[in-house]
Amino acid sequence: MSRGEVFGTGPNGETVRRIRLAGGGLTANVLTWGSIIQDLRLEGHAAPLVLGFENLPDYLAHSPFFGATPGRNANRIAGGRFTIDGRDYQLEQNERDVTHLHGGKGGLASQNWEIIALDDDRVVLRAVDRDGRAGYPGNCTVTATYHLKPGGVLSVSYESTTDAPTIANVCQHSYFSLKDGCDTSDHLLMLAADSYLPTDGDQIPVGGARPVDGTPFDFCSLKPMVQVADGEEVPYDHNFCLSPQRTGKRLVAHATSPASGIHLRVLTTEPGIQFYAGFKMDIPVPGLDGLRYPPRAGFCLETQIWPDAINQPGFPEAVLRPGEVLRQDTDYVFSVE
Repeated sequence: MSRGEVFGTGPNGETVRRIRLAGGGLTANVLTWGSIIQDLRLEGHAAPLVLGFENLPDYLAHSPFFGATPGRNANRIAGGRFTIDGRDYQLEQNERDVTHLHGGKGGLASQNWEIIALDDDRVVLRAVDRDGRAGYPGNCTVTATYHLKPGGVLSVSYESTTDAPTIANVCQHSYFSLKDGCDTSDHLLMLAADSYLPTDGDQIPVGGARPVDGTPFDFCSLKPMVQVADGEEVPYDHNFCLSPQRTGKRLVAHATSPASGIHLRVLTTEPGIQFYAGFKMDIPVPGLDGLRYPPRAGFCLETQIWPDAINQPGFPEAVLRPGEVLRQDTDYVFSVE
């Protein structure tokens, strides 16, 4: 089995490779850089299902985590501060010098992962986030398995271990688009969450979980992703609360484009799902197939623990300890109906 083709050279001289997978009616291109899902296509639907770039320099210069695996802690941590076992830690504040986002500079999304195993329909990648990088304690090893299974299933499994108590939480950060071109304004969405997390101006949760009932955050049945409240489009970049802790894999989201008939169903073990509607995007260079990526060109459904969980009483457990294995499993299931 080929180890893929050379896709480019990383900023420190790393050889970045691209692996092609096929199975279950899907084809995917996976990069060793950032464990990125670069391209994903469904048989009978010519357009890419994810946003991405054709070359590595565009990922390095312009990517808002397209298809990457951010970490070691995805999402935001207030002030970059947290405490474990009475010891205080300060992470770099890489978002507006205020919050810590997606593991910081040089995190897992900006590392070249090692290919551990490769088959026609499956690849296993591994990276080590070193002790002290961005202020994190312990050496944290993360393994990513991408497997194309029968029935249009992209199976994503992450396993994380550490040699010192730390916080750990990764996710798949693909931006999806379910129609020809890149405009999700016609898409419908269901989220199996009866509560969500309101946030402050720094997008840090405030006030705990609140019911979605009677709010624009109620996606308990399929409804348009674009919602208007008080005359303005609702800027969705919020965690929807699925459960208090990780649980067995279950259906948590359903998105579809009536124009294409493509459906995406998401099943996961994770207690939260971050729905980002892509309203902040405006990418200055073309993406896959020469497509342009304006606002709402794609949407994210990031399965993970709740943001800032380490600092918020009653939020899902965020600490990983030596001897434990953190496993995070998500299936993205595509179909034409």
